[in-house]
Amino acid sequence: MGTRRETLRDILGAGALALWPAGPARADDDAAVATVRRMTDAFQEALKAGDVRARSAVLAGPMAQNFDLPAMLRLGVGTRWKDIPADKQAALIAAFGPYLTATYATRLSAAAGSRFEVQAKSEARGSGRLVRSTVTDASGDPSPVDYILGPDNKITDVYLQGTVSEAGTLRTGFTDPLRSGGPDGLLAHLRKTTEGMLAAAPAAAAPATSGPGAAPADGKPLDGKPAEKRPATETKP
Repeated sequence: MGTRRETLRDILGAGALALWPAGPARADDDAAVATVRRMTDAFQEALKAGDVRARSAVLAGPMAQNFDLPAMLRLGVGTRWKDIPADKQAALIAAFGPYLTATYATRLSAAAGSRFEVQAKSEARGSGRLVRSTVTDASGDPSPVDYILGPDNKITDVYLQGTVSEAGTLRTGFTDPLRSGGPDGLLAHLRKTTEGMLAAAPAAAAPATSGPGAAPADGKPLDGKPAEKRPATETKP
């Protein structure tokens, strides 16, 4: 049997090991990376679906789980958000989820044959994280797509080529409906645009030129407004 001193030494040694700072987190432990990988897996699965409505059905659950949809909508609306009554905010949030899901499902129409690669480690960005990924189209042309995540490891913005912000593109597209009709005008815009995307006929097969984080090939979002560039560190309205 060991001495009292040996026993105390063993206990303190175990305690020291328990308190020793952990080393760098493994990729599997990076919650931000796990979020983005869940989404790229969903994008890959949605590519198998035949049309926008079917792809939207595949993406709806993962996007609700992994995107901070209220935060993205607030970023898209900007400073006007605080002036919108709570009941209308709730209606806009409810309409925005299907809108953004249908938007990504529509973009995937041009992404047949694409591959999604996510870097194994995220980077600190303010109070959140940045996860870098690459979308390689069917012709082998790679495009960087970066994801900004909040403290809860949900996606709050997506950047194409490191500069074109999803939130900025949304803000550009929301300007006219808000100016002409206020919150009700934006709500009508979200619903009408979603219906139009879901009703679209399947696109003819073509080489993919972008991933789901990209604007359409003409450089404009679906409502025809030019995409807006914003600094890649922006995480708040």
